[in-house]
Amino acid sequence: MKVCISCSAGGHLIEALQLKEAYRDYDHFFITFRQEGVTDELKDERVYFLTDAKRNPFLFLRCFLETFLVMLKERPKAIISTGAGIAIPSIIIGKILFRSKVIFIESFTRIHEPSLSGRIAYHFSDLFFVQWKQLLKKYGKRAVYKGGVV
Repeated sequence: MKVCISCSAGGHLIEALQLKEAYRDYDHFFITFRQEGVTDELKDERVYFLTDAKRNPFLFLRCFLETFLVMLKERPKAIISTGAGIAIPSIIIGKILFRSKVIFIESFTRIHEPSLSGRIAYHFSDLFFVQWKQLLKKYGKRAVYKGGVV
């Protein structure tokens, strides 16, 4: 089974790396963007560095196209994501076009309010985790609390 780990660089990537036991035995690859230190963290991994949309609609379209090309090549059966913006194209494309199973973990920094990526990913996720009990009431019944990733 092929697994896509899709997340923004920085804290989202650190959380995804803390989940390594969940995907290390599978053929997997990362979708993220370049940021100082990321190349070192992922030096032994297959990585696609895509455009960081930074909430810019034109960059988002570019990122969406880049993601489509990666997903067309890789065709993952599952997508694991810890957010943020760069993850949304892979979640949407993977779910709609390739029927990938989607597992989304809301950021540990989101204690009281959902993130924008979480609010979008919730509708496409097969499993949706929050890391704080308080967030359960902000999401629907499909949200699951199992503690923090950290």
